[in-house]
Amino acid sequence: MLLAFWQEHGERAAEQAQPGTEAAGHGAAAAEHSGHAVPWLVEQVNHVLGPAVFSLQEQIMPPIYNLFHATWPGQGKTYAEYVAEGNLPIPAHMVMFAIVIVFTVVILTLLRGKLSTESPSHRQQSFEVGVETIRGLLHDLVGPQGVEHFPVVATFATLILFSNLLGIIPGMLPPTANLNITLALALTSFLYYNYIGIKGNGLIGHLKHFAGPVRFGSMVATVAIGLFMLPIELVSNFARILSLSLRLFGNIYGEEQVSGVIGGLVPWIVPMFLYPLSLLAAFLQTFIFIVLSMIYIGEVSHHGHDEHQGEHGEAAAH
Repeated sequence: MLLAFWQEHGERAAEQAQPGTEAAGHGAAAAEHSGHAVPWLVEQVNHVLGPAVFSLQEQIMPPIYNLFHATWPGQGKTYAEYVAEGNLPIPAHMVMFAIVIVFTVVILTLLRGKLSTESPSHRQQSFEVGVETIRGLLHDLVGPQGVEHFPVVATFATLILFSNLLGIIPGMLPPTANLNITLALALTSFLYYNYIGIKGNGLIGHLKHFAGPVRFGSMVATVAIGLFMLPIELVSNFARILSLSLRLFGNIYGEEQVSGVIGGLVPWIVPMFLYPLSLLAAFLQTFIFIVLSMIYIGEVSHHGHDEHQGEHGEAAAH
């Protein structure tokens, strides 16, 4: 909800089907004015669920917007008026992301099939390639204990990859081309690796991680440098949320816009040559996101171990 506020009252996703031909006409006009076509499936979802969601938003959204001294776009308006202005109670990126979740569960279930160690099927082998790739990266970047984080990292990988690939299907939009989705993914990664750091090292130990690994002979010098490094490292840590979200959003959104413009100028044959570029961007951005997340997990996971090794090293030196 807050993310929608930060994006200037949510995305003006233009149009939605609704009860009444007049309201539908206003919605279509808003869509045309905004320059964005709303997928048919998004229209139908809003046609069925939009009124109920709008009623719920009437109760929830105004108090949240008031905290920021702003006015919710639907405040004091009827559902028809809200839609006529080009708003969607259920934004397109939320519908698309829900599709990705359902599609991911179905695809992974089919790929898994009946597992067999003696005569694995082609589907099982394809499934195992993805699993072993992620497990190998976790082992290399996090360590032998990295497999513990496989469920979270694999979930990131599948959701982001299928979200990126959804834009290749005509009439669909990639959810990761919306900052709300990528920011939610980045926040999840941020909260997870900090949770791992606090769980493994304790709150004080996790904060010491941000004070830097350098230890001087003088306790005063160590504390002074640590206090100097702490705010810098904390800002750098929080900046990772923007780094993860904006990188994924910017690349997928940019690729989607370029493909749309070229497809509009040359609607035949030429767009076919853009598919390899779209596939490359989809896999590359997924890889970058999960690798960075694994690096962050590895940093907080190794802290306690590295500190323990450092203490042994100092004892040996004495």
